[in-house]
Amino acid sequence: MSTLKSLFKQTFIYGLATVLPRMLSFLLVRLHTDESVLKSVADYGDVSLIYSYFVLFNVILAYGMETAFFRFFHKEDNKAKVVGTSSISLIVSSVLFFVLALAFQNQIANVIDIKAEYINLVIWILLLDALVIIPFAWLRANAKPIKYAFIKILNVAINLGLNLFLLLWLKDLATESSLLASIYRPNFEINYIFIANLVASAVTLLIMLPFYFKITYTFNTGLWKQMMRYAFPVLIAGVAFSINETFDRILLDKLLPENIAKTEIGMYSACYKLGMFMTLFVTAYKLGVEPFFFSHANTENPKKNYARILEYFVIFGSVILLGVVVFADVLKVILIGDEAYWQAMLIVPIILLANLCLGIYHNLSVWYKITDRTKFGAYISVFGAAVTLLLNIWLIPKVSYVGSALATLAAYASMMMISYYFGKKYYPIPYNLKKISVYLLLSIGLSAITFYGFRGNYVVGISALIVFLGLVFQLEKNDLKKLLKQS
Repeated sequence: MSTLKSLFKQTFIYGLATVLPRMLSFLLVRLHTDESVLKSVADYGDVSLIYSYFVLFNVILAYGMETAFFRFFHKEDNKAKVVGTSSISLIVSSVLFFVLALAFQNQIANVIDIKAEYINLVIWILLLDALVIIPFAWLRANAKPIKYAFIKILNVAINLGLNLFLLLWLKDLATESSLLASIYRPNFEINYIFIANLVASAVTLLIMLPFYFKITYTFNTGLWKQMMRYAFPVLIAGVAFSINETFDRILLDKLLPENIAKTEIGMYSACYKLGMFMTLFVTAYKLGVEPFFFSHANTENPKKNYARILEYFVIFGSVILLGVVVFADVLKVILIGDEAYWQAMLIVPIILLANLCLGIYHNLSVWYKITDRTKFGAYISVFGAAVTLLLNIWLIPKVSYVGSALATLAAYASMMMISYYFGKKYYPIPYNLKKISVYLLLSIGLSAITFYGFRGNYVVGISALIVFLGLVFQLEKNDLKKLLKQS
């Protein structure tokens, strides 16, 4: 129980580092979807499309080095060598990318059909974000979640503050100040969004700079090759994940008629954000559990702890699924500024369930990380990406963004099941499948009934939530008593 409490404590703090910034980001959704800020749903579609490319290139620039860093930091006695080698690798690759991308920015803009002025800002942001990958990983590996959380929250607070200033206040203030008048430009809203992001990333790197002055710059070629062999499958998996997560926007842009594509992307992206409540939980959990997996791999009976961890994850995830579905129509009013976006609300339960499956997959993935079979992670993720691409290509022309949501669910659910199958073979963990299945099936069933059958009926919705929580209490009360006694 003590190891689980340690995990929950770190997950809670990492959760703050993830949830609070994302909650601030929800305010950005509210801001960007307000009809007085961006002139149309299609403009928000443009922003969402650019951030889709962001996700893909962030993964490429990290190339699995963060996960490799964790593995070798806990594995090697000479930790300074691991820090130095991984830092030098990322510095060199990031600067090389930056130079080449700037040199060919016009060609890149033509290929992906995005204005070159946006590409220039994106290149700078990608460089700054890549340079803080290892410093943040070092904080996590050394169990410094509070500092990690502070910097992450500050980054988003700066981003949010600048968005508010540039999009809401600058225009009026420019009439009273010649200095601000020189900054303000009409019809520059999308640029302002990325300028705010750029400044926030620059401040984050500035705060993390002391890390680069403290480390020993020793590059060990042999270690680097080992890390790259470990990292390469993680890179492939990351690219596949980015396809699962964001490539649907790109395909919507390519496969839908030009006159409606950006509008459909805008509606889909805004309502997709309501599914982010599950993503917040999954991301926070992943940040806390990944170092835990490695640090407890050699302890007595780690498999028992891994099994209990999945149970608790499913409990919390199932509660989030049902809770967000019950109150989805309340949340949409708070978080999405214009009713024009609400047409896509029917995707919300699908996206929530898809992200719950992804979180279960992250838990199940312990077997290939602990046994150094990361190539299986790549294989599974590539399979998921193939499912995403094929179903999107098939379904988008038929049912538009609903097809994208169904493709995401199918991809993550299939990855979850495949990982469980191979995990039983290579690193069997005694998961309590009966209890996990009860929680999942009941949560999914109640969510479907309340959203598609009794949507807006809060007597039915809240009753369903109470029933589910009552079942959890009955099944878990003994463990809850143990936790409370140890606290």
